[in-house]
Amino acid sequence: MQAFLDSLMPGETDWALAAALDPARLPEHIAIIMDGNGRWAKRRSLPRVAGHKAGIGPVRSTVESCARLGVKVLTLYAFSVENWKRPRAEVETLWRLLCFYLRRELPELQKNDIRLEAIGRLDALPVPVRTELEAAVEATSLNRGLLVNLAINYSGRAELVDAVNAILEAARRSGTLSGLRMDEDMISANLYTSRTPDPDLLIRTSGEMRISNFLLWQVAYAELYITDTLWPDFGRTDLLNAVLDFQKRDRRFGGLSREPAEPQLMEELGVSLR
Repeated sequence: MQAFLDSLMPGETDWALAAALDPARLPEHIAIIMDGNGRWAKRRSLPRVAGHKAGIGPVRSTVESCARLGVKVLTLYAFSVENWKRPRAEVETLWRLLCFYLRRELPELQKNDIRLEAIGRLDALPVPVRTELEAAVEATSLNRGLLVNLAINYSGRAELVDAVNAILEAARRSGTLSGLRMDEDMISANLYTSRTPDPDLLIRTSGEMRISNFLLWQVAYAELYITDTLWPDFGRTDLLNAVLDFQKRDRRFGGLSREPAEPQLMEELGVSLR
């Protein structure tokens, strides 16, 4: 958190926003649905790929800001299983941009002790893309700062199917299939994200009010923050506003807010206890 403040000039807008944050209540895990690249390009009469290229800058800014704030995990929805339905030229451009990002940003990731991982059905990626991705993951594997999860060829439903199949296969191999009883802990332990805490804050850009098959199990109690800002326009100020909004939420996880003790409450209502 102090590293973030030190990177800003006192008096500027972002410095004031950051100074208003409570360091003890920062979200441990932020997940982001990066939406709006195509609409950003369309509003400027540009091809869709121009929006995807413009979306690289906010990725770098968000990763850098989360690292300096002291966020532990950042998960970015980069490519969904459904995105294969897009025109082939657009999909191939997305792969080229991913490889470009990995090569360009690797020195910065290393410099800032940031660890990179990927979640999704990675076996289906084109071989050159998978090779580039695996190399970046391996190169940063010993870093101990912010963990950046790239969700690539990802689907929340597919993740749950894969988790259940992994449980069934393990039981089959151990000869315990007939007595198998699944529970929440068992499923959580077999998700792609099993080694990370569930997201505290889910941000979606572009104003759409849906989760889009992203981390369906993990966001059960995440706070949702929807902004009309399109992803290529999402900056540090937008991130800080999302975190400030998060800190104003009363997170009850299905329980009740802490209320005044009964004698205090009765006194406040003007009811005599004598």
